[in-house]
Amino acid sequence: MKRDSFLLQHSRRQFIQRSTLGLSALAFGSPLLARSSYIKNSKENKLGIALVGLGNYATNQLAPSLLETEHCYLAGIVTGTKEKEAKWMEQYGIPAGNVYNYENFDEIANNKDIDIVYVVLPNSMHAEYTIRAAKAGKHVICEKPMGLSVKECEAMIAACDANKVKLSIGYRLHFDPYHMEIIKIQKEKPFGAVKYVNAEFGFRIGDPTQWRLRGDLAGGGAIMDVGVYCIQGARYATGEEPIAVTAREFKTDPVKFAEVDETVTWEMEFPSGAIANCTTSYAFSTNRLHLGMEKGTAEVQPSYSYSGLAGHINRKTMSFPKMRQQAAQMDNFAQVIKTGGESEVSGQEGLLDLKVVEAMYKSIKKKGKRVKV
Repeated sequence: MKRDSFLLQHSRRQFIQRSTLGLSALAFGSPLLARSSYIKNSKENKLGIALVGLGNYATNQLAPSLLETEHCYLAGIVTGTKEKEAKWMEQYGIPAGNVYNYENFDEIANNKDIDIVYVVLPNSMHAEYTIRAAKAGKHVICEKPMGLSVKECEAMIAACDANKVKLSIGYRLHFDPYHMEIIKIQKEKPFGAVKYVNAEFGFRIGDPTQWRLRGDLAGGGAIMDVGVYCIQGARYATGEEPIAVTAREFKTDPVKFAEVDETVTWEMEFPSGAIANCTTSYAFSTNRLHLGMEKGTAEVQPSYSYSGLAGHINRKTMSFPKMRQQAAQMDNFAQVIKTGGESEVSGQEGLLDLKVVEAMYKSIKKKGKRVKV
């Protein structure tokens, strides 16, 4: 295969369908438009998804994306805020019988409209609601990080297996064309093996009272929130699992970050000899995935955003039409369920990331000593 023709090709039809971002972004500003789109987006042969937790991500990313999906649709909601119920019911045509709260959540087992439960709650609630959804006989998508510990992840996988439902983690970037190209490069090696990875993701966090800064709800700070993207990026860029990690934490605001980590840098070692240098932070902005290969380089920057990604391979620019990562992610899982296949972002993916996370925290406690994964 010629190197110049190596860029991933996607069908024109798929990208046209996913490029209607302007309409979806207006969903909450224009009820009639959203409802019209919802009705037009026929439910026939689609799987119903219930969103558990109606925070920023569910409101501004997942719900609008479900107006564009081909294999699933927004069938229900679970919220502890009464005021949100009527708004969402009107906006997305959700019947009253498909609206739940955290007290009657388990009754979802009796709802034939709902096939998939998408857990979009604070990290400390991921395991509980994944397990409850599995016991209710529903397939599950759980936002990252999968859980607060390896033990929690194992319990979540076991519950889904025992109840014969599928589990997927919200790793949207596996379905973004820029990151799909990175995965393809790693697998086909047109420029030789990946020897070095630099992965960085950070932003300056705001409201000091938010749950992400509470240890009991978040389980950690920047590592658990955006650092997971760096771990993921290094893993699929090399196609290997890290064997050891060395990590250090830095704090400039010990009051604001009293319960969670602020800035962390770490190095991961891989069996082939490849290494990854990574940084995550709640104190400053950075957004990059860089690969050093035997015969060239590849980079996506910005790399982890919902849109506006850019990149190059050996100075040749990657360029893909706009799309909604979340729509592609949820459609993929719906197809997996329909065909009886296995999700490429299954619970095992989440578990492997938490093994690295636990090793990182151990290394931080040991003041940067090398810890085996």
